[in-house]
Amino acid sequence: MMPIRCQAILFDMDGVLIDSTPAVGRVWHRWATERGLDPELVVHKAHGRPSRTTIRELLPASASDADVDRENHEVERREMEDLDGVVLLPGAQQLLNLLPPNRWTIVTSSTRPLAEVRLRAAGLPFPVNIVTSSDVRRGKPDPEPYLKAAAKLGFAGSDCIVVEDAPAGVRAGKAAGARVIAFLTTMLRRDLEAAGADWIVQSCADIVASVNDDGLLLQLSL
Repeated sequence: MMPIRCQAILFDMDGVLIDSTPAVGRVWHRWATERGLDPELVVHKAHGRPSRTTIRELLPASASDADVDRENHEVERREMEDLDGVVLLPGAQQLLNLLPPNRWTIVTSSTRPLAEVRLRAAGLPFPVNIVTSSDVRRGKPDPEPYLKAAAKLGFAGSDCIVVEDAPAGVRAGKAAGARVIAFLTTMLRRDLEAAGADWIVQSCADIVASVNDDGLLLQLSL
């Protein structure tokens, strides 16, 4: 067991607390196919980043902001409608039950409406201090989402542990000054290592948390 001390935990949502991978794959695969793009490449590129960022990179350089907005709204509409298979990942509920509400929150590249729908489908509450792509100017891999979430909880980024499953999120956490635990739920170990993850485990089931006078004590099963 690896002991880690911190003040708060900042969780990514998809691939960390809930499994939405099948739904995400279906939506982006269909979107890519309709636009003559490589579905496998598009699905890989879309994971862990704001959908608008991915769409801007994939549309022709001549595409206007209105074009990007229209495509983004369509992707979000489809994601909000496709909730088949959106469930809690192993150990997620048990870990959250061990944490005081003011010591954790969610930092997701989903928009606020999409996050609400997915959390409801998985049976998780919507945290007061959640940070979504609707709440920031620059999404992951920029550190803004994690810095904003840490500040909402009253801590510096360096006081926090970030829990991620995507390279873009790992880079965002590291850039915010946090240490990062990465999960092997959606990406290869080598990609998470290359992004700078400090520790790599399978899921929340490999983390046990307790509270003491100094903050949080996490025990990782490596």
